[in-house]
Amino acid sequence: MPQFKMMRGLRAKAATFAKRALDLLSPDGWRGLFAEQSTSGKTVTAHNALTLSTVWACTRLVAGTMSSLPIMLYRDKDDGSRTLHKEHPLYGLLRFSPNADQSALDFWQFVFVSLELWGNAYARIVRGTGNKIVALLPIRPEQVRVRRGDDGRIRYRYTDGGKAVDLRSEEMFHIRGFGGSPMGGLSTLAFGRQSFGLALATDEAAAHVFRNGLRPTGVLTTKDSNTLKPQQRDDIYKYVVEPMMGDNNGKPLVLEAGLGWQAIQLNLDDAQMIESRQFSVEDGCRWFGVPPHMVGHTTNSTSWGSGLEQQTLGFLVFTLRERIKRVEQAIAKQLLTPVERLSVTVEFNIEGLLRADSAARAAFYAVMAQNGIMTRNEIRRLENLPPVEGGDELTIQSNMIPASKLGELTSTSGEQAKRSMIDWLGLSHMLDAKTREKETT
Repeated sequence: MPQFKMMRGLRAKAATFAKRALDLLSPDGWRGLFAEQSTSGKTVTAHNALTLSTVWACTRLVAGTMSSLPIMLYRDKDDGSRTLHKEHPLYGLLRFSPNADQSALDFWQFVFVSLELWGNAYARIVRGTGNKIVALLPIRPEQVRVRRGDDGRIRYRYTDGGKAVDLRSEEMFHIRGFGGSPMGGLSTLAFGRQSFGLALATDEAAAHVFRNGLRPTGVLTTKDSNTLKPQQRDDIYKYVVEPMMGDNNGKPLVLEAGLGWQAIQLNLDDAQMIESRQFSVEDGCRWFGVPPHMVGHTTNSTSWGSGLEQQTLGFLVFTLRERIKRVEQAIAKQLLTPVERLSVTVEFNIEGLLRADSAARAAFYAVMAQNGIMTRNEIRRLENLPPVEGGDELTIQSNMIPASKLGELTSTSGEQAKRSMIDWLGLSHMLDAKTREKETT
């Protein structure tokens, strides 16, 4: 039934294009048939949307940052601690190579680009012996059709090499973007087509302005008030107008036979049309949740100071965190069994972002070591350094002690300081016998 509805929708769209000359060699006639047109007249697709620098930069920033984070599998222990679960089949699959053709970075970057543009990411699940997952094969989102079968279960259909492939939900890894619908997330390209279409039209208009050298068109006039004959008009276009078009624009114009040139002056406010592209940058950033300064747009804000630092922190907290949780929960729900979900945790290691900031990394390590949260060898392991003797002991600052132990520790430390001073001065012989006896005991 859904297939028949889809076909009726395509026929209705095709009817509106019946007056067009549909030619495989002239693709302009097909525009809007399989994609919605924006009010600006531009049909927004992934291909032409990525020609916009804002869309390219935002997609690359989010997908590149997310795909560079290491993904970890942990085994949860009864005492609340956890260790790396390297024995699990998904550990190497998700962290190093999901399939024979892609590295983990390539695979996850494809996934996040799909989520940013189409609102959905798909990968076919390949299972081996014992029903274990041995590969994840990515599929372009625009090729996949999702439907709910008569049995109430979700099914997926796509074309591979001209052959239709129909998969059950157990055979498809489906990460849904913003929206929360079981059938799929909301497409940024579809809902943002008005903004992106306007940006495409603005870029095209600006390009035409620059192509004409910011020179307006003008009017050719004659001293003769009579109407030109058809042959005269054709000669003017042939020998005067056409030679001055294109690459010849701006060259000296030779007029004769009483012809005159009157330029149409362009108002400076009209020339500021190009500045509307700045608005397109800010508008595009809103669709992706990216601060404009992170794609190089600092026109209305300073490029220095704590303001941008807070915006960057907000990007990590409010933009990336949602995407991280979305993928983590999709992996847990679709790639782990119900029993495994009770003892296995999947997480992106967001501390990987600190690798580019040595000062922040050093401050983080200092706090973790001084508060007894991480040992020195654990920190050295993160920095790819060999362990040191005694580095497996947790250490804390001496001023951070329990209130109940304050008197005891203070008294002990005072006696130790006193003894050290006496030894240093060489006056240990002055200690009375009682004190020496006490120390011996």
